[in-house]
Amino acid sequence: MSLKIRLNRLYSCSLLYVVTGLCIFGCTSTKSTDSRTGGLSSNPLDYRRDNHNHILEYTEVKASSVTKSIDSLTQLESNPKEDNVDLKMDIQETLMDDNSLASSSPVAKKIVENYLNSKNKNPDGHCLDVSRVRFEKAYRQIYGHLPYQDLPKDMGSKFYTPKQVFYLLYVSASDENQGWKSLPEIYRGKGDAGAITYAGMGTLVDTKGIWGGKLKPGALVQVWRFKEDYEKVVQGTDVKKLDPYGHSFIFIRYVRNEKFEITGLIIADQGFQSYRPLVPRDYEVWWAVNLTV
Repeated sequence: MSLKIRLNRLYSCSLLYVVTGLCIFGCTSTKSTDSRTGGLSSNPLDYRRDNHNHILEYTEVKASSVTKSIDSLTQLESNPKEDNVDLKMDIQETLMDDNSLASSSPVAKKIVENYLNSKNKNPDGHCLDVSRVRFEKAYRQIYGHLPYQDLPKDMGSKFYTPKQVFYLLYVSASDENQGWKSLPEIYRGKGDAGAITYAGMGTLVDTKGIWGGKLKPGALVQVWRFKEDYEKVVQGTDVKKLDPYGHSFIFIRYVRNEKFEITGLIIADQGFQSYRPLVPRDYEVWWAVNLTV
């Protein structure tokens, strides 16, 4: 075996171990949700019902048709437990929420349709994995293959292939090395929203847009509890020491009051917060991507 091949294999294994470890921090933190002062603590939420146990529970994985695909991102797919949660939401009503905001993306529509038809709405596992599998499944149903073979070639960098760039951005694999900092800063720390937008498969939506009613059903969302954590992730940090608190999920629809004002978001995640609408003070940083594929 040549030295070049051995080095390539060693690099691939090292990247897998690093990213796998970093995934743990995308949806979890040992920090108290009220451990900071400022706007959030002035109107605190009761987080006792948010099931933090779901965050660290990885689902069983099994070999599947995905493992045979040449463009599989992780070569593994979740095998979630059966769950009979009924959110009592009509598919057509959700897809046409606010009428003008109805998604024109066939993948986004399929994500919502799959979720609302599913008997397994809360599969546990890691939030990033659950959102990714839902996105992959819908994309494959529409286009016949996973999205990674459609990534633009110029998405690659000096250090990474297009698929690796997508994955590192998706899981916000921040570190203090040159590799992370070689990725476009505008997309770093934005998780699934940043990765999918950079791939040309959607339009980025910021906090103002999200709470201004710009989200479309099926949008993928990345949030951070504390802005200072987000900023450190973007710049490059040792996430094991920082221990940031973030979450990833799918937007289903808005909740509005009698004045038609937005009061919350109905979401699909692994069972962490999907039991209730999310409100603005849940997180300080919000990023989303409205799919265009």
